[in-house]
Amino acid sequence: MHPRYGARVERHYGMDWLRIGAFGLLILYHIGMVFVPWGFHVKTADPAAWVTVPMLFTNPWRLTLLFVVSGYASRALWLKSRGPGQFVANRSWRLVVPLLFGVAVIVPPQSWVELRTQWPYPYDFWTFWTRHYWYFGDFGPIILPTWNHLWFVGYLYLYTLGLVLVASLPGGAAAQTMFDKLFAGTRVLWLPAAYLLMTQVVVFQRWSDSHDVINDGVAHLAYFPAFLFGFALAGSEPVMRWIARLWKPALAIGLAGYAVTAAIDIAYPARIPWLPGRIMLAARYIQAWMMIAALIGIAEVYLNRDHRWRPMLTEAVFPFYLIHQTVIIVAMYWLLKLALPAAVEFVVLVPVTALGCWIFYRYGRELPWLRPLIGLRYARRDRPEPTRPASPEAA
Repeated sequence: MHPRYGARVERHYGMDWLRIGAFGLLILYHIGMVFVPWGFHVKTADPAAWVTVPMLFTNPWRLTLLFVVSGYASRALWLKSRGPGQFVANRSWRLVVPLLFGVAVIVPPQSWVELRTQWPYPYDFWTFWTRHYWYFGDFGPIILPTWNHLWFVGYLYLYTLGLVLVASLPGGAAAQTMFDKLFAGTRVLWLPAAYLLMTQVVVFQRWSDSHDVINDGVAHLAYFPAFLFGFALAGSEPVMRWIARLWKPALAIGLAGYAVTAAIDIAYPARIPWLPGRIMLAARYIQAWMMIAALIGIAEVYLNRDHRWRPMLTEAVFPFYLIHQTVIIVAMYWLLKLALPAAVEFVVLVPVTALGCWIFYRYGRELPWLRPLIGLRYARRDRPEPTRPASPEAA
C-alpha cells in the first residue's frame, strides 16, 4: 500500500461507464475514418467532405479523455499493489504482452489491406506477413512493422512508467493537497484549457499526432499531464465535486467551441487561411478540455451506479480496442469488392465491427493461454475455483 496517497479509492462506476463510452466512441470514430477525406488505411470509393463535420465533434478530445480515465483507473491499481515494482510488473504484463501480440498478429492485416488498396502490391496476406511485414524500414508508403492504432497502448505504458517515477517521490500527500487547491473552483475548467492553449496552440500549433514516440513530444505535453490529472482526480473528492457543479457551463463552452470549428470547416472546404486556422485550432483545444470536464461531471452526477453488464463491458473494452481497427479495415476491404453505396457500407460496417469485436472477446476470454495476449487476467474472476470434495480421512 501507499498510505501517502490514501488507503483506498472507492470504485467509481460513473468513470467505468465513461471509459466504456469513450472506447465505444473511438471505435465509431475509426469507422468514420473510412468515409472522411482524411488519410486512413482503407477508404470508401468516394469519401464525403461533409463527414468531417460530425467527426470534428469528438476529434479534439477523444484521446485525451482516454488518457484521463486511464490515469483515474491507475490510482486504484497503484493502491492495490505492494509497491512500485509490483505495479510495474502488473502493468507490463497487461500492456506490453498484448502490445507485442498486436504488432505481430493483429496489425499486419491492416498494413496488407493498405498496400493492396492504396499501392500496387500484388501479394497475398501470407506472403506479406512472412516475407515483407518484418522489413524494419520504409516499405513503399508505410513503415513496417508498425503498431498503427496500438500506439495508444505503447504511450499508456510509457506514461505508466512516468507515473511510477512521479508517484514514488516523497511528499505525495502534499502533492495531492496542492492538486486539490490548484484545481478548486472554476480553475478546474480554465487552468487546463489555458495550459492546452499555451502548449498546443501558441507555442507548437499542433493539429495532430505523429504516433512516433521520439518525435511526438508535443502530444506528450498534452497526454501525459492528462494521465497524471486522472490519477490525482481519483483521490480528490473536492475537485470531483467542483467538476460535478460545473459540468453544465463546461458543456456549453465545449459545444460553442465545436460550433466554431465546424463553422470554419464548412466555410473553408479546400484550404483554411491562417487567421481562421488559428481560431479553429484554439477552439479545438478549448472544446477538448471543456467536453472532458463536462463528461466527467455527467459521469459523477448521473452514471455513478452499477449494472449487471458493467463488469463484463469494463473487461471487454480493451480487447475490443485491440481488434476493432483490424475488423474495420478487413471488412471494408471485402465490402469494396461489392461496389456498394457508401451509406450501405456504413450500415453494414457498424454491426460487422461490433460482432467481430464481440467474437474476439467472447472466445478469447475462454482460453487461458489467449487471455493475457488480449489484455485480460490469466484467471477469470467470474468463475470461482471449483471446491474439492472432502477426503474420507477428514470425514
